[in-house]
Amino acid sequence: MSDEIFQIGAIVLYFAAMIAIGLYAYKRTESHEDYMLAGRKLPPWVAALSAGASDMSGWIMLGLPGAIYVSGLIEGWIAVGLTIGAYLNWKFVAPRLRAYTERSRNSITVPSFFENRLRDTSRVLRIASGLVILVFFTFYVASMMVAGGVFFEQSFGSTYLTGMLIVAGVTLVYTLFGGFLGASLTDVVQGTLMMLALLILPVAAVVAIGGLGPTFEELGTVAPDHLSLLGGAALTGATVVSVISALAWGLGYFGQPHIIVRFMAMKNVASAKPARRIGMTWMIVSLLGAIAGGLTGLAFVSSRGIELGDPETVMLLLAQTLFHPLVAGLVLAAVLAAIMSTVSSQLIVCSSVLVEDLYKVVARKDPSKTFLVTMGRACVLAVAGVGILLAMNPGGTILELVGFAWAGFGASFGPIILLSLFWRKLTNWGALAGMVAGAATVFIWDAAGFALYEIIPGFVMNLIVSVAVSLATFRDNADVTEEFDDTVAMTASVPTVKAESS
Repeated sequence: MSDEIFQIGAIVLYFAAMIAIGLYAYKRTESHEDYMLAGRKLPPWVAALSAGASDMSGWIMLGLPGAIYVSGLIEGWIAVGLTIGAYLNWKFVAPRLRAYTERSRNSITVPSFFENRLRDTSRVLRIASGLVILVFFTFYVASMMVAGGVFFEQSFGSTYLTGMLIVAGVTLVYTLFGGFLGASLTDVVQGTLMMLALLILPVAAVVAIGGLGPTFEELGTVAPDHLSLLGGAALTGATVVSVISALAWGLGYFGQPHIIVRFMAMKNVASAKPARRIGMTWMIVSLLGAIAGGLTGLAFVSSRGIELGDPETVMLLLAQTLFHPLVAGLVLAAVLAAIMSTVSSQLIVCSSVLVEDLYKVVARKDPSKTFLVTMGRACVLAVAGVGILLAMNPGGTILELVGFAWAGFGASFGPIILLSLFWRKLTNWGALAGMVAGAATVFIWDAAGFALYEIIPGFVMNLIVSVAVSLATFRDNADVTEEFDDTVAMTASVPTVKAESS
């Protein structure tokens, strides 16, 4: 039996498991809220692993190891920034957002929360938020489609288009039927696969090279600056900008809809603490594995005289070279897991926006629950179709595509989420003006080609504009104040639940 048959068999087994989970979730999805938010019943371990898997995407299996392979530990500052940002997000945003979204008229999407929290009767803020989500998630979904195409092209010699369509098709099946619960449960399996692969591959590479000593010797020969956190360069202005830009990725966490919606779906506020511990452990282990994979992958390729055309495929090379084809197939499935977990989460968020924040806003009468679920599935299909079309002719690396979408959400929504949760005086007009300013700054800054990561000026501009306009338009509202105080009280003293609660 050929190696490729073993690997394809493992991939098919993985696909079958994901579809089975989707069908399981389908039988437990009865209402629109179930489809979009799993009825707010996610236990801590599901919320944690789901947030992690949908967050990291193909970037952690392809983009980050590739960046480390090319530039060394100076690219590791991204991991540092992400770790800090994720911890702060779990610590401060998760419990309060869980409480506030339920207290504020049971908001089940980010745009509906903005509207309800800020009492925006014009509905402009909700519609604008929905459009921002659709625009940036279109780029995000397309980047993951690109990753799927690259995966099959490099792993099995298929065409880029065939690989992309396979990944899109299977992801669509379990997302269409399973909804948010299906996406979250598959994320748990996918997150586990990802972490195991990221632990195993660097260790296997070190063993194949001959141990840690020979590995470091090889790195010292082929790329002596790779083990320097500054890339071996003097502390110049360009180096400082590079490090600050990498750390700034952490700012993006506060505004990522597909991540913070997991906070909204937790069973209760008390779930945030155990979920944070599980999620941060998973994240740190996985990031360290990705960094180690890039470094050991470079040493392995150099020691064997292998020509690697695309650095972002270094983990695929290690899997196929170092393991039995069946095991390699399971490792390759972990790469697919990283891609598909993010796509499914983003499709659900886009679907919820189209149904909950755009269609229901303009609908003349309340549609039935069955119609909403059906329409939600149709919207998943439509958004996936647009993503596929954009991915037909990809431009830039996976890391670049993800970076732009990440900055877009971080700059558009991050300051608004923080201000809505922790500042009483934020107004609907302040939030709208800040969001537009943040999104526009990201587009302009990226087009201008400045070295500093666009999330920084976008985030700052949003924050300044939001505060300035809010101070100018603030009017005291007793209902808003009561709601804010209730939320603070709900999160001030919360009993802890065990991580294994179900």
